[in-house]
Amino acid sequence: MAAAAATPTSVAPQRPRLLPSRAPGCPRRRAAALPRWSASASSMGRARPRPQPASPPSSSSLSGATAATRRKPGMREYVEAAREMARRPDGGPPRWFTPLDCGGAGERVPGAPTLLYLPGIDGVGLGLIRHHERLSKMFEMWCLHTPVQDRTTFERLIEYVERTVRSERSRAPDRPVYLVGESVGACIALAVAARNRDIDLVLILVNPGTSFHKSQLQSLSALLDLVPDPFHLSTPQLLNFLLTGNFMKMRPTSDGAGQALSDITTGLLPSLTYLADILPKESIVWKMKMLRTASSFVNSRLHAVKAQTLVLASGNDDLLPSREEAERLNGSLQNCRIRHFRDNGHKILLEDEFDLATTIKGAGYYRRSRQTDFVSDYLPLTPDEFEKAINHDRVLSFATDPVMLSTLPDGKIVRGLAGLPREGPVVLVGYHMLMGFELGPLVTGVLKSTGIHIRGLAHPFLFSKSSEQILPDPSAHDLHRIMGAVPVTPVNFYKLLSEKHFVLLYPGGAREALHRKGEEYKLFWPEQTEFVRMASRFGATIIPFGAVGEDDICDVLLDYNDLLKLPFYDILDKRLNEDGLKLRTDSTGEVKNQDMHPVVVTPKVPGRFYFVFGKPIETRGREKELRDKEKAQHLYLHVKSEVESCIEYLKEKREEDPYRSILHRLLYQAAHGSDTEIPTFEP
Repeated sequence: MAAAAATPTSVAPQRPRLLPSRAPGCPRRRAAALPRWSASASSMGRARPRPQPASPPSSSSLSGATAATRRKPGMREYVEAAREMARRPDGGPPRWFTPLDCGGAGERVPGAPTLLYLPGIDGVGLGLIRHHERLSKMFEMWCLHTPVQDRTTFERLIEYVERTVRSERSRAPDRPVYLVGESVGACIALAVAARNRDIDLVLILVNPGTSFHKSQLQSLSALLDLVPDPFHLSTPQLLNFLLTGNFMKMRPTSDGAGQALSDITTGLLPSLTYLADILPKESIVWKMKMLRTASSFVNSRLHAVKAQTLVLASGNDDLLPSREEAERLNGSLQNCRIRHFRDNGHKILLEDEFDLATTIKGAGYYRRSRQTDFVSDYLPLTPDEFEKAINHDRVLSFATDPVMLSTLPDGKIVRGLAGLPREGPVVLVGYHMLMGFELGPLVTGVLKSTGIHIRGLAHPFLFSKSSEQILPDPSAHDLHRIMGAVPVTPVNFYKLLSEKHFVLLYPGGAREALHRKGEEYKLFWPEQTEFVRMASRFGATIIPFGAVGEDDICDVLLDYNDLLKLPFYDILDKRLNEDGLKLRTDSTGEVKNQDMHPVVVTPKVPGRFYFVFGKPIETRGREKELRDKEKAQHLYLHVKSEVESCIEYLKEKREEDPYRSILHRLLYQAAHGSDTEIPTFEP
């Protein structure tokens, strides 16, 4: 890892200063190589230096090595790197540095926005050390380093960050500037946003220090006056800061994962002693006073913050009441969403199971222009994200053991996905099971078997803030965004086809997925030809498909008609749909009803899911032909008929499956092994 740094523009020029360095690729005690830091002076008002380009990326295909084979830096690397930065006496001033992975972080995406990291009370600027490699591909990263002996006031820090933000806005006026702030750094980010409402900012606030006056830190300043240096590090509050109550989640070493706690503790404690250099008593007292000032300053200006904001709150934060503070900020800020992490502590950025890049993607907060483009701003799945998607549906997939069939060009149906084309653009058009049960097994199953990544056109409800406020878990729909779902609009459909994607389309939409009792496997398609002419414009292949099995896992107990009879349900119904984009406004009949509502079901002993992809329908070379409304309508009805035929085929053939019931499948696996493919009917 290398880094270039610049002194702030708010001070007189100084001679370049080099912090202690170690050559890249020379690890110590089997830890990852520590960073090499360099600094160049800059005069007042001079723009900071441009970051060096990252090295080309290595192959990261999902079929390759898993994320477990590439370990991220952990707590030990953080402590040792922080110690190296703080080894020499340095009275300041604060400066920016850019981290670059010594093994090659890969090329940044074109038009990558700038990300400025504002650290917590440690001030080192290495809080994102576990995330440097991924974030450096998404952003042009700069981290703020405040030397141990520096005494720059909160107001001066705001001015310094503010100048950098304005410089970035001048350099790339059409791109947002990201401010990732941790505790006191979050206060700086909010203050900058309040003072610069005309700049396109995206704030990522990690356990923000705006709740200082309600926290244990209130009493820490008085306690520190009574504790001699360096024994202040043994106070319970600072131990919570250092170990965050989640010690085991901070991977301390590069050795195997099966270490005993004693081994982990023994390996980490020598490094923790170096924190006396990073957090001497005098510095902590200064930082506590700054945090008190910062909290008061920002809380009086929250009404002025217009920036897009994401608050990340740890449920086990023993320093700050972060969960309650996130809810308060969500109600106080105009454009704010929150994500709760129930099992994480104050130093969540250093914990092993947290991934900041994935969190930003899942919340829909990654963009490279003024407005989010769900197609061009989408970043490919990582192995970790793909594994997360598989784990999300692991129970459902185990219980239903999906069977996938496809149709070859000659019309023969075979088990497996040999009949699917391998190049786009392709439009997969089919039946939407109750509550979308088929989505996870379908998308992950196709991706795992063929490497084809399907992008779904989804209901706007999955992307709205109002839906997050109603649901118990605001992150309930994050996985859909991570997997590449986009709001269903003609523009997004056009962009996906133009980039030759595989597009998943359900013409029946929410009405089909939230159907009433007795309506299983009934299509609710509009009369308009919709997708046919768009597909023909790009020569896309249309593949009709059917999916059955919802009636083998549950029965509908209360549908929409039943819910309407319940007292006060109309209040919930209004909240669910008040901010949603209205779909099918030009349609008639039942298909026009695309409102969202819950469905109450009763489970059954699981049966099996079945998918069959019909014979591919080519539109290449038929654009002129399909401009004719009658011919387009004829093809549209043909696709609909094929979907219905696929459903009827599966409903009939599943009766021949001796392993339709989970009980029979469990017996088969007990006899042949859990990894054995379970047979099904003969296609």
